[in-house]
Amino acid sequence: MVNELKVKTKTIRLMVGFITDIPGMDGIVYYARPDLTLGSGFGTAISIQCGPSVQEELKKAGSAAVTDVVVTGAGNLHFKYILHAVGPRFQEEDIEGKLKTTMLNTLNKAQELQLQKVIFPAMGAGFYGIPLDVSARLTLGVAREFLEKAADPKEVVFCLRDNRELKVFQEQLQKM
Repeated sequence: MVNELKVKTKTIRLMVGFITDIPGMDGIVYYARPDLTLGSGFGTAISIQCGPSVQEELKKAGSAAVTDVVVTGAGNLHFKYILHAVGPRFQEEDIEGKLKTTMLNTLNKAQELQLQKVIFPAMGAGFYGIPLDVSARLTLGVAREFLEKAADPKEVVFCLRDNRELKVFQEQLQKM
């Protein structure tokens, strides 16, 4: 199965691992809650690994609407920024449209910050209930379209939690 797609001079790459452990990235994407509180799972990991500075920055920001992206520093992590993308939840109205907009807004923010390498989770899959195949189809599609026109980022990585997630993303990437 394929784990990489070239889009002109840029790359979309798939990998399995824990997103905060991946070296060489400029920015990391966190699928955030509208209240911008670092929740359980990946949010807890960010909170512990970054130290208190990230949650303090988020408190100053207040809250965000679905499709908004709030940028913070990365605290003790080896990234420049964390892009807190507030995406839709399962059974919310217009999930697909909102997920596409969230992904596009996140990539636009990465370009604005001149990030060369940005890493995403399986956006909305898992706790927030977006079906994995929907997440893969929409986020990979938006990433490919964006990279065809944009100068930055040069590399978009999807860091998936396990081989089950990887397989779904690989199947979608193969169709592209």
